[in-house]
Amino acid sequence: MKARRMEKGKNAIAGFDVGGAHLKVARAEQGRIVAAATSAMPLWQGLDHLARGFDEAERLFQGAEICAFTMTGELSDVFRSRLEGVQTLLTLIRERFGGGRILIYAGRSGFVDVERAARSAADVASANWHATASLVADRVGEGLFVDMGSTTTDVIALNNGVVAHQGYTDAERLLSGELVYTGFTRSFPFAVAGIAPVGGGLTPLMNEYFASMADVHRILGVLDEGDDRHPAADGKEKTRAASVVRLARMVGRDAADLGVREWRDLARWFSEQQLRAIHDAAFRVGARLSDEAPVVAAGTGRWQIGRLAERLQRRFVDFADVVPASDHARNQVSSAAPAAAVALLAGRAPGRLEQLS
Repeated sequence: MKARRMEKGKNAIAGFDVGGAHLKVARAEQGRIVAAATSAMPLWQGLDHLARGFDEAERLFQGAEICAFTMTGELSDVFRSRLEGVQTLLTLIRERFGGGRILIYAGRSGFVDVERAARSAADVASANWHATASLVADRVGEGLFVDMGSTTTDVIALNNGVVAHQGYTDAERLLSGELVYTGFTRSFPFAVAGIAPVGGGLTPLMNEYFASMADVHRILGVLDEGDDRHPAADGKEKTRAASVVRLARMVGRDAADLGVREWRDLARWFSEQQLRAIHDAAFRVGARLSDEAPVVAAGTGRWQIGRLAERLQRRFVDFADVVPASDHARNQVSSAAPAAAVALLAGRAPGRLEQLS
């Protein structure tokens, strides 16, 4: 993304999605997203990564009148519980942004201040999906919202302009099919399939972290390298040839054992198995919608969601096409959808600007 000078005095609102692996930040000016960015932030390696993430994104929130936050980082195993995670992240946010106006997205409770958020951890925890889905519901009325990120996929029904979810917590949404724990880059191939076709037969996989779905999609030529922000499984280069070496280890082989087409077929298999899991969930959730309801896609896995829309025989709509955003920021807006959502929603929070003045 090209650097651009952020201007003060334009009703600027910064939205943040504090994840366990990435920090997403979006800037809205006069009700329109003008910039967004995603940076790697491995919280499991230490909370200092959050401070570094804020430093890297500072130009996006500099001069913002309001900073609005949602989070999933409380799930990181650096914390002993979600409650501890929410409260710790809120403390770090207050320390960094305490001189300004802070809003925390609490899902069913809307935006709250930091103090109330600390008492409402169950609503605050992993509520980013609710923020994005609420914004999309308001814009499209009816649809199947699918946000496929690096690690997880949200599948949410939207009806009559509201989020028609059956579950709210992660545990509830896993049961309802509204949360599928598979993502476009960071998921493991052995998490999407137990066997794979090699040389005309089906072979069990080596259940080791030899490769990631980023390798799979790199081999297929559908990966935006800017979306793969973490080191490869072996710490080596991120090229198609290197991805083949890593994927080959999953089936007990070396890259030279098979040809280019065979490795591509293996990658296609893993991507297909991942898509089937998402399709099963989308079929369940989408059964409550009319045939005319489109699939609205967000996240780094929009290529995969496009294939899903075809199978469901539903129209495909990109998140960036339903929210106000600058042309130069459109791709980043879709990838950082929850951050964009809280930035836009915070600007519409009833009476919130006056209350915080």
